[in-house]
Amino acid sequence: MVANGAIVPAGSGGAVSVYVTNPTDVVLDISGYFDTSSGPTSYAFYPATPCRVADTRGATGEFGGPSMYAGEIRDFPIASGGCGLPATARGYSLNVTVVPEGYLGYLTIWPTGQPQPFVSTLNSWTGKVVANAALVPAGTNESISVYAPNPTNVILDGNGYFAAPGSAGALRFYAVAPCRVADTRAADGVFGGPEMAGSTIRSFPIPASGCSIPGAAAAYSLNVTVVPDGPLSYLTLWPTGSAKPLVSTLNSFDGSVVANAAIVPAGADGAISVYVTNQTQVILDIDGYFAP
Repeated sequence: MVANGAIVPAGSGGAVSVYVTNPTDVVLDISGYFDTSSGPTSYAFYPATPCRVADTRGATGEFGGPSMYAGEIRDFPIASGGCGLPATARGYSLNVTVVPEGYLGYLTIWPTGQPQPFVSTLNSWTGKVVANAALVPAGTNESISVYAPNPTNVILDGNGYFAAPGSAGALRFYAVAPCRVADTRAADGVFGGPEMAGSTIRSFPIPASGCSIPGAAAAYSLNVTVVPDGPLSYLTLWPTGSAKPLVSTLNSFDGSVVANAAIVPAGADGAISVYVTNQTQVILDIDGYFAP
C-alpha cells in the first residue's frame, strides 16, 4: 500500500479522473480545496523556507522525543516551533516522514480539538521509512494531532502556511494541466539528463520549462519521483539561492521508485534546487503554482 499527496485541478462537473496500469483498489481522502472566493474563511498561501518542525528521534521535548508508542495521539503546536510559522496560520503545508519500528498500518494527522478522522496520511506495512506531503488545518493552540497505531518515529517538515489574505507575500493558487517539467532519464539538457550523482545539487528554472509557468510564480505544486540506482538516503527540494535546509522530501532506503508531492518556494530566476545523497534519476511534474 502506497499513499501520495496530490493537488488536482477540478475537471468537468468538479470531477477528477484516475487511471491505473494494473488492477488495484484506490482510496481518495480530501483535506481542502482551492477556489476564487474571498470570504472570511478564504485564506492565502504564504511560502516558507523548508524547515524541520519536529523530530521524535531527537532529545525529549515538545518537538522531539520520545518516539510515539502504539495507539498514541500526540499534539504538536506548530506555531511554537522554531520555524517562524505564525500564530495567525490557519493551516500548514507539511512533509511528514515516519521511521517505524516495524509494521505501521497507517498514520493520521488532523487539527487538534476536532474528532480523529477516518483517513490516513501515509502507510508503511513493510516498516520502511516513508514520507508524504500533507495540508493540515490548524487546530486548538495552532496545533495538529498525530495518531500512530504502531510504534514509530515521526518527522514534520514545514514549507508554508495558509492565513488571512492581505499581508506581504500572500499568494493564490493557479491550477495547470499536469505537466512534466524535468526528467533526468531524457537526453542531456537543462530539464533532462544526466542522472544525478550522489551528494550533488542541481537547479531547475521552472518558468523556462515547457510547462508555461509564469515568471511571477512564487511557489510550485510538484510531484517528485526518484528512480535510484540503489539505496537513496534522501532527496531535498528548496528555493535556489537559499541555503540547503535540514529537511527531506522523500527517501528510498531500499532503492525502489518513490514519488511524493511537494510545495516548493521559487528561488533565484524562479528555480528550485534538488539535492540527492545517492545516485538517482529525478522526475519533476507540476500541477499548479502560487502567485500574487
